[in-house]
Amino acid sequence: MNTGWKQILRALLLPCILLLGWELGVRAGWVSPMFFPAPTTIAVTLAALAKSGRLGADLLATLLRVALGLSIGVGLGLPLGLLMGWKPSFRAIVDPMVGATHALPKIAMYPILMVLFGIGDGSRVALITLGAFFPMLINAMTAVRQIDPRYFEVAESYGARGFRILSEVIWPGSLPLVLAGFRLALNGALLLGIAAELLTAREGLGGMIWMAWQTFRTEELYAALFVTGLLGVAFNSLTDLMVRILAPWRPGAENGK
Repeated sequence: MNTGWKQILRALLLPCILLLGWELGVRAGWVSPMFFPAPTTIAVTLAALAKSGRLGADLLATLLRVALGLSIGVGLGLPLGLLMGWKPSFRAIVDPMVGATHALPKIAMYPILMVLFGIGDGSRVALITLGAFFPMLINAMTAVRQIDPRYFEVAESYGARGFRILSEVIWPGSLPLVLAGFRLALNGALLLGIAAELLTAREGLGGMIWMAWQTFRTEELYAALFVTGLLGVAFNSLTDLMVRILAPWRPGAENGK
């Protein structure tokens, strides 16, 4: 058995043990099925939701909001973070505002966003944008600041200026940390996307979770939570793949670390 399959089996071992214990606990009457329905019941519910098309529609609604908010957040945060890391004078001007707004709980800003963008998808996408913007900006800025200044000096001594420094020094030197920031931005976008749907949306995984709780269909609640967890795993796997492809020089990237 190759190393990849061993890693997968090790990763699945603990969840399988927990699910088996959960199933046995419900069947033995030790765990209340009202609050903790059996994993087999959740699986049957998940299959029924998928067959009806409801799960697909809600999943698509969440993914579209997350994709749009993530694109805007990364599109704004990445260049601004690189510029803040590259130009100390610019960082001195912008950093206090970033520090002040980053400290604010993003979900607490949601009422303001609803006033500005309405109670529909505009405010939800704006909240998701905030969840992606700050991790991307801070990691991009930190990535540039950790580059050894001697690389800049060597590049400038060979006549590199402006775009050449950006493309030949800043971008390759900062890319591993930038990709780590993208991973945090992706997870933050999903987290706030679900939170926004819990509060105001009828469609989406968050809306499904809230409606299941309101009607006490706990098996649907757990099914939606399971799909959300799978999304998190898929997003993390995607970012790991991006690191191996885009930054193969990073230590451990060739081994998937």
